Amino acid sequence: MLPRPKSSAMSAVRVVRRFASSMPRQYRFHVCANWAGAPPEHTMKKRGTPFPPDSPVGVWRDRSLTWPRSGFSKTPGEDFFFVQEMRNQSGLSLGVADGVGGWASSGVDPSLFSQALMYHAHRYAKVGWPGEPEVDTTQDYEEREAVEGWELHPQDCLKLAYQATLRERAVVAGSSTACLLSLNASSGVLRAANLGDSGFMIIRSFSVLHRQRSQTHFFNCPKQLAKIPCVIGRLSGEITDSPDDADVYETKLRDGDLIIAYTDGLSDNVFNHEITSICSLVSRSVGSEEAQVQIISDRIIEYARACMYDEKRVSPFEKSAAMHGKAFTGGKLDDVTVVVALVREVM
Repeated sequence: MLPRPKSSAMSAVRVVRRFASSMPRQYRFHVCANWAGAPPEHTMKKRGTPFPPDSPVGVWRDRSLTWPRSGFSKTPGEDFFFVQEMRNQSGLSLGVADGVGGWASSGVDPSLFSQALMYHAHRYAKVGWPGEPEVDTTQDYEEREAVEGWELHPQDCLKLAYQATLRERAVVAGSSTACLLSLNASSGVLRAANLGDSGFMIIRSFSVLHRQRSQTHFFNCPKQLAKIPCVIGRLSGEITDSPDDADVYETKLRDGDLIIAYTDGLSDNVFNHEITSICSLVSRSVGSEEAQVQIISDRIIEYARACMYDEKRVSPFEKSAAMHGKAFTGGKLDDVTVVVALVREVM
């Protein structure tokens, strides 16, 4: 068996937070996470055991899903996400992951891997710095040397989170795509690491400044981090990718930039110009930053859901299928998760 293709697969939930530091920072980030799980009739029955609600992953998962929300389901399906303030409020780390649905046919719950991966990514991001650790130059050298924590690039965070996920006993098997970003509140530098067909985009002045390319082995089979039991690996020839295979990206952000991290439920169904149109319409009609990111994420999820069910509209997934000689029409039913961040310069 080759790397597992993703299964086709609703409901929406949003979480909104503003991240700002009590220390002087040049940048502030207003963030909202939103998701829509695929309808049950379009997903394979999962036979795995969820993380217990009193386990570290379970407690964090349930807390992440009980931020202020509105929608139609309790979970993002096989997707998951995290949003985490970094050490000393020096920046923001965020990410999305999409559990590979093909594992369900082997009796594995694909959501366990993506949940564990995002849990451990948040755990490491919490104690890391988005850039060089900050020191007070008025302190003595010895005091400066005692600064805790380390500079944590998203790719290094992904490596650490992946190794921790492999150690999770509750995750017997599974795989996931992943996209991790860090936003530096002092310098405004964005860093990113992306593996697979999740991704992110930066919108500046309602135009796409950057959209991360997808990584695939072949059509509808993304690069993925995996945990494969020895017997499955020997019998099937299944392979897994490494965090070292992730594409990395870095740029300087500006006031008003929008960053949207997403799973492929968005990129398979919605085109760039449609996303920028949504952002433009909302930004011109809504006042506060918190309201903007909330409504942008709402509208993006609503539009992605509508596109999934439209069998007559040409979708990005349909166009990609045609390029690979595959017959497919309309939208692709799937989980979809987005994390939207609005950048503001405050100094």
